[in-house]
Amino acid sequence: MSDVLILNGRLVDPASGVDAARDLLLRGGRIAAVEVPGGFKGVKVAETIDAAGMVVAPGLVDVHVHLREPGQTYKESIATGTAAAAAGGFTSVVAMPNTVPVNDSVAGLEWMLDATRGACVKLFAMPAATFGSMGEEITDFHELRRAGAVGFTDDGKPVLHDRVMREALVAAAGIGVPVSQHAEDTRLTGGCSMNAGPVAFRLGLRGMTVEAEARIVERDIRLLRDIERHDGLRPHLHVQHVSTAKAMDLIRGAKAEGLHVTCEVAPHHFTLTDEAIGDYDSNAKMNPPLRNDADRLAMIAGLMDGTVDCIATDHAPHALFEKEQEFERAPNGITGLETALGLALRVLHKGHGMTLRRVMELMSAQPAGIVSLEGRGTLKVGSFADVVVFDPVAEWSFEAKRSRSKSRNTPFDGAPMLGRVAFTLSEGRVVFKG
Repeated sequence: MSDVLILNGRLVDPASGVDAARDLLLRGGRIAAVEVPGGFKGVKVAETIDAAGMVVAPGLVDVHVHLREPGQTYKESIATGTAAAAAGGFTSVVAMPNTVPVNDSVAGLEWMLDATRGACVKLFAMPAATFGSMGEEITDFHELRRAGAVGFTDDGKPVLHDRVMREALVAAAGIGVPVSQHAEDTRLTGGCSMNAGPVAFRLGLRGMTVEAEARIVERDIRLLRDIERHDGLRPHLHVQHVSTAKAMDLIRGAKAEGLHVTCEVAPHHFTLTDEAIGDYDSNAKMNPPLRNDADRLAMIAGLMDGTVDCIATDHAPHALFEKEQEFERAPNGITGLETALGLALRVLHKGHGMTLRRVMELMSAQPAGIVSLEGRGTLKVGSFADVVVFDPVAEWSFEAKRSRSKSRNTPFDGAPMLGRVAFTLSEGRVVFKG
């Protein structure tokens, strides 16, 4: 590893409370020193990055990505997905388990995390909460935790049975990790392909109601309350990709009650509405679906008032032939790693006045805290040298054809972005240069 100096930048590090001009010395993959400008005069290094006019921030952390390996590498691989992550400023990503086969064993987890997979940023994983993500029997949480699991989830599917979800929450509480829940009551969403509302009616499509999301959130909060009262444990529930005002209100209430609930919102849910589907554009099809504008604004309100703990992309690549089907047959999901920062800065920072520090908090320090990534999400001395350097005022448009991902399924092709990544460094290595 080469020593690197990053000079003349504006350091924005919410975890250490710094928003000021600072220079950084990276050595041995760690932050070796942070000084006021000019503090490193005479220091010899292999590489110097001039960050004049740029923001220097902790590398972004995404707690929700789909990398499709093993089993579906025609859509994405760990190598290509993490390359897209680096291009978007992310230095740590957490892979979901809905691979083929499902990541529900120690052998599968170790295979995924092995360096030979070619990840260019730090890869973490949440194995399945239940075997095969079938929702019937929980996996071996203790052994998977020892093998590197940072949490458990059946993402793509909910854990529907009360008994099984309770057992998962208790087991996870005993080892200090979260259970991440895909909040969808699938008993209410069979045959549905978008949000229930006027757009679905116009297109003749069956719609998912907000109750399908809210019912699972409400049930899980009730389980947390019961476990605290009767088991003396404090489980951590993380609600994935919240999309409705009703679910957001339930989470807000649970936090006020003191329960250990965290949640994430995806950029597409604070940027777009179901109107983006237009005439059956499957690149705007995901689960949970795009909602109406009132729900979109509720996501922004939750991000602004602290109810939402982090922004997560739910990066879900699909091949062109899969998305070029009838809307109801096309798979759910869009890519998101390369557009998340640009959308957050355009919509939240510029559009709604969110401070740059708060955007960085939602995309680095707080997601790192949710899954207890020690030494990441901050640029404190001694932490990992995970750094993103970006121009906060650069305006640009995303071009899907230039994506580092294997897939191009995005509703943001040609969309305006704010803030261009200039450098991404993972443990002191330059993994992206814009």
